[in-house]
Amino acid sequence: MRVNLENPNTHQLKQVKVGFSWTTFFFGFWPALFRGDWKWFGIQLVIEIFLGCFTYGIGAGIVGIVFSFFYNKLYINDLLKSGYVPSDKASEDILLNKGITVANK
Repeated sequence: MRVNLENPNTHQLKQVKVGFSWTTFFFGFWPALFRGDWKWFGIQLVIEIFLGCFTYGIGAGIVGIVFSFFYNKLYINDLLKSGYVPSDKASEDILLNKGITVANK
């Protein structure tokens, strides 16, 4: 399920997936890098390196699995905090149903 978020200042539109992140599940921290989400890229990378060093790499895989359950929600919350708003009523309803607080336009 995807939602459309728009920045009212720049009119930039982003279509973001809501729910489980299959890309994070399979590729770990790389989806955050390609989205330009530097904060969560750095956090995931540091955790994966730290846990991977002490567990022969198994810990890095586990971090990717754990983050895949909530990374999309973290990314959406960061976009909303930076000024993005749902561009349509359907997107707003989806976010509210998933427990993501949406500020008024």
